[in-house]
Amino acid sequence: MTGAERRASASLALVFALRMLGLFIVLPVFALEAARLPGGDDPARVGLAMGLYGLTQAFLQIPFGIASDRFGRKPTIVAGLLVFAAGSGIAAWAPDLTWLAAGRALQGAGAISAAVTAFLADVTRDTVRTKAMAIVGASIALMFALSLVLAPLLAGWVGLSGIFTLTALLALGGIAVVLWVAPPEPAVHRPSDMRQVRGGLRQVLGHAGLLRLNLGVFVLHAVQLAMWMALPALLVAAGLAKAEHWKIYLPAVAASLLVMGGVLFPMERRGRLRAAFLIAIGLLAAVQLGLWWVADAQPGLWTLGGLLFVFFIGFNTMEASQPSLVSRLAPEGARGAALGVYNTLQSVGFFVGGAVGGWLVRAHGPSGLFAACAVATLVWWVVAWPMKAPAAASAAPRH
Repeated sequence: MTGAERRASASLALVFALRMLGLFIVLPVFALEAARLPGGDDPARVGLAMGLYGLTQAFLQIPFGIASDRFGRKPTIVAGLLVFAAGSGIAAWAPDLTWLAAGRALQGAGAISAAVTAFLADVTRDTVRTKAMAIVGASIALMFALSLVLAPLLAGWVGLSGIFTLTALLALGGIAVVLWVAPPEPAVHRPSDMRQVRGGLRQVLGHAGLLRLNLGVFVLHAVQLAMWMALPALLVAAGLAKAEHWKIYLPAVAASLLVMGGVLFPMERRGRLRAAFLIAIGLLAAVQLGLWWVADAQPGLWTLGGLLFVFFIGFNTMEASQPSLVSRLAPEGARGAALGVYNTLQSVGFFVGGAVGGWLVRAHGPSGLFAACAVATLVWWVVAWPMKAPAAASAAPRH
């Protein structure tokens, strides 16, 4: 990577990290802390509030992506972060579960993922873009691990309200990074009118490769969020107090990043990206089947830790490679729109994972939840089977 590409990757990864820490930091304690609010005695309602930000993101990812194509990446990102900060403020103030859900919904309305990813794609070459996306993916994974360490401590010190106040401050920090740290936007082709915008969107929606990737990100994030409707309780039942869950999560995430980095990039250089995809999805399916098998048998910490390690290998591999492929397959002038559709399906996955996951736990217990996740992941594997590796990219640096 050139110096400019490293700067762009690091600064935009930091923007992603600040925002995703704001989202992730509530996950480990949300179900337990929200239960203390009026209306929080219904797991299905708690799951709905937990995943509601994914629904509003789903409605706004495409408009934000198109706006970034039409009006620029940086203004779009700043506007989204301001909306996210406002939603965090409402959630911090919320006196009951209904207002908490409203705050989560407004958080999701700050749908900047497509704009940030399109910005990163604009300033990196095809040959290093998967690596750049992996830096972003690693930052997200590390923020997830950090949130698992900090969330129980913060919940004890400042409560759920204080955690949401912190998320608002993190969003404001992200704005500062966009304005003063991230590189200038490059001169790229932008649609001149809405007719061109609509034409690019039609191409995106009719592209078989992009549709396959969109299904993949939906399943990936639905399964991710659904798992955490049951995993914290399994860890507590295995004898690990809520405040010590990071002792399982952090080593699993860190070790999985090392494995992913040592496997994904060499396989991509050798033209084995399709094999890496299918193996990663297979690992995710195996983990869900393993959790289904042990859920009713009070699994021990070593079993749960091992399954989480394998899960994060598959998860991080897909987080690094899928958005890179979307940016490379997107039609010219519609990169933001393509990533908007991709992130819309990601957001729908978050919503479905929280809402349906909570219902499944209530109706069928953890084993029913993991069985449904296994079926969804196996369907994804079948759909991904026909995928083709992208054509070799030019190595010429972009100026």
